[in-house]
Amino acid sequence: MFNIDPQHHFDTQRLAVAQSAAIRRTAATEVARGLDNVFFASAGGVALLTYPAARLLQQRSSLPVFIERAAELAATENANLGPRSLVVLCSVSGTTKEAVAMMKAAQARGAHVLTFTGTPETPLATLSDINIATPAADDTSSETYLIQTLVLALALMEARGEFSGLDEILTDLALLPSALVAAKQEFEPRAQELAAALVGRDRPLMFTGAGGAWYEAWYFAMCILEEMQWIWTRPIHASDFFHGTFELVEKDVAVVLLTGEDASRPLAERVKAFVPGTGGDLFVIDTAEFELAGIGATTRALVSPVVLATVLERLSVHVEALTGHPLTTRRYYKRMEY
Repeated sequence: MFNIDPQHHFDTQRLAVAQSAAIRRTAATEVARGLDNVFFASAGGVALLTYPAARLLQQRSSLPVFIERAAELAATENANLGPRSLVVLCSVSGTTKEAVAMMKAAQARGAHVLTFTGTPETPLATLSDINIATPAADDTSSETYLIQTLVLALALMEARGEFSGLDEILTDLALLPSALVAAKQEFEPRAQELAAALVGRDRPLMFTGAGGAWYEAWYFAMCILEEMQWIWTRPIHASDFFHGTFELVEKDVAVVLLTGEDASRPLAERVKAFVPGTGGDLFVIDTAEFELAGIGATTRALVSPVVLATVLERLSVHVEALTGHPLTTRRYYKRMEY
């Protein structure tokens, strides 16, 4: 594979999964203290990696869950944030200023703050009430935080008596690191072809999906293509696609559809059926195409965003190679005051 150390990716996700016991204990402790609600309130693109877990809780648990932006929540108010709240923050650097401000605001209201960081001995790691630190960087953090917040959501439901299958899920997750490396290897030729098909187009690219896949479409469009590659991209939820955006699809417009294996799949299938008739160029990445050896159907549905994140990492490096624009090059981000 191009520009990758497979062992590094395997090791990072193995460590991510290995934190499951600590996450499970944290969830049990929080529920035992009389947890009223959970806030997912990270800053920037990493917040999108927590949304599949937040939505899972909203769909399957009676525990109130709030999805907030760190900067906005810190600057405004939510009457539900209080001493029996759990605030979840993710940050690779552990220094994201909006997340640090959110942590301090939440703690001032008496809430407990759980942080997932890629770097220890940083403000978010040392000042939060609970920290789960796993060495991660831009090329591995998506999978790490998707996995760990998924375990958190399932563990909260388990502690509340709303879910009884966590042991089986964790057995499958132990197989996931090797399955993700295999998925990268399988997707490598397609990643190169897809990069060549997308780079250099005159029109903005469209990325769409539904369910957990939507958040990965949103993340890749905003954080990789826009921030890291300066490529105009339009992320659009598959259910919103037919309420405006589809009128822009015509010849030479590229639509990239990310498809998972959860109950939202028919929304993606609708886009898949529509685009070819417009003359637009449709590119589909479907998690059902990857083997994921030994992982059961229930877990496959839950980890669809993780699989998409891992194969899109392959796409990102091939885009980088074609544009000659390093993924680490920014004009403004962390290079000036704003």
